[in-house]
Order: sequence, then C-alpha cells, then structure tokens
Amino acid sequence: MSDIVKVKKLRQSTGAGFKDCNSALKESNGDLDKAVEILRVKGIAKATKKMLRDAREGVIVISGNQEKTSLIEINCETDFVAKNENFINFAKEVSEINSICLSNVEKLNKSKMGNGKNVEENLVALIAKIGEKITFGKMFTIENQNSLIFTYQHSIIKDNVSKLGVIVSLESSVKNDKISIFGKQLSMHIAASSPLGLNSDDIKKNIIEKEIELIKEELKSSGKPEEIAKKISTGKINKFKEENSLMTQNWVMEPKKRVKDIISEINIPSLKIKEFIRIKIGE
Repeated sequence: MSDIVKVKKLRQSTGAGFKDCNSALKESNGDLDKAVEILRVKGIAKATKKMLRDAREGVIVISGNQEKTSLIEINCETDFVAKNENFINFAKEVSEINSICLSNVEKLNKSKMGNGKNVEENLVALIAKIGEKITFGKMFTIENQNSLIFTYQHSIIKDNVSKLGVIVSLESSVKNDKISIFGKQLSMHIAASSPLGLNSDDIKKNIIEKEIELIKEELKSSGKPEEIAKKISTGKINKFKEENSLMTQNWVMEPKKRVKDIISEINIPSLKIKEFIRIKIGE
C-alpha cells in the first residue's frame, strides 16, 4: 500500500487532516493501527488545550415525543461551527442518546454512537477535527405520566436543531384540539417571555436576592426617606416576581390577559402546567 493510499485511508477512518495523518504515519513507520492511536492521543492533547477557551455559541437540540422529551445544549466557539454539517450530525445523534439516558451526563458520555465509539471519544475526535472547544451545556428530560409535552424552537438551523428551545408539559384528563392549540401557544409564549418560574415561589432564591440588591442600589441615590424607599423596594420586587412568573405573565397572544386567565377560559378543571424548560444559546 502506497503512502498516499495510507494517508487517504487514515483520513477516512479518523477524520484528521492530511498533515496530521502524514505525520502520524511517519511516526508509526507506516503502521496504520499505530498511526490511529498516535492521532487519538494527539487529538486528546489538542482537545485539552482547546477546553481552556470560551464556547458561547452552539445549538439546542430537542428529541422525543409527547410523553418523554429531552433537550440538550451543545456549545462551540463560533456560529460558523454551529452550522457545520459534522457538528450538527453529532449534535442530532447525541440528542437522541440523551433522550434515552434521561439527561444523565455520565451515561451519555459512555453511550455508544453509530460508529461504535462512545460519545466522549467522538467528542474528543470532533474537537480535534473542527479545531474548536465543544462542550455539553444544559440538558433536561421531561417525562410525566398522564401529561402531554409540547415543544417550540426558534432560529432553526436544521430539523430539530436551533438556537432556542422550549419544552412544556401539560397535565390534563382531556385531550382535544383546544389543549393542543394551547400547548403550542404556551411554548411560544415561554420562548418570547422567558419566565423564571411557574409561580413566584418557584423563582430561584439567588435570583430574587440579586434583584433586591439591585433595587437597593438604585434607591440609595434617590434621596427618599427610608420608609418610602422600603415601600418602593417591596413594590418593585413584587412586580419583578409577577412579570417573571409564568402564571402571572401577560399572555403574548392577548396582552390584556394573563396566562392564568387563559387557563381559566379553557375551562378544563384538570388542566395544569406541570413544568417547563427554556434554553437559549448565549444566556
């Protein structure tokens, strides 16, 4: 087998560049198996160096059905790579595996992919091939009995790959067109309004505390008496909770009504919003 043929074969099996393949073959004295191992080790070394860089671009991929749905964020450094065919194909396959693993990152990393290698190994190889840091960000799976799951994706790149993804789970003893329309509209509302919790009590404590500090700093320079400043502070934090709780947000399709009003109008006593997830690249 000529050196050129060996280089070509090595490139096809590893996805590495011509220069790296040629160098590995020289180092292994033409032994293809040894060259593959050399490239693997070099790939890990390259990947390790790249992991020190920032990765704030990427994609959101959703997989599953109306009974169980998973969402995964896969980050890279540039929007150019986020649209790369190899990156997208990897992200789509990983998303399917993530749904099976119920968003358990340890299980995900050890799971086999179509080429026989596990996710972790393929991730390292992809980093070496593409030349950017690639990481797994947030990942969630919603699986509820007696519930319907609805999804929405914005800034779609391809199929179920986008820049923003929403999953919302509705519990209802009734399944009809009215529920389906509401589920689709609600997922769009969540994408647009970015609620921080279903109700005010569900908003994370650290977010509330941070907002309180910001309000305090704002009122310090106002020169208002302490009692008045306290009342203003209470009013502002209550408004913040109201605007960031899904149930009390103004309904995007009809802003004069709130989400809870729309649920009341549907008039299905068993209808409840169980949970929701919203992830946007860069947030």
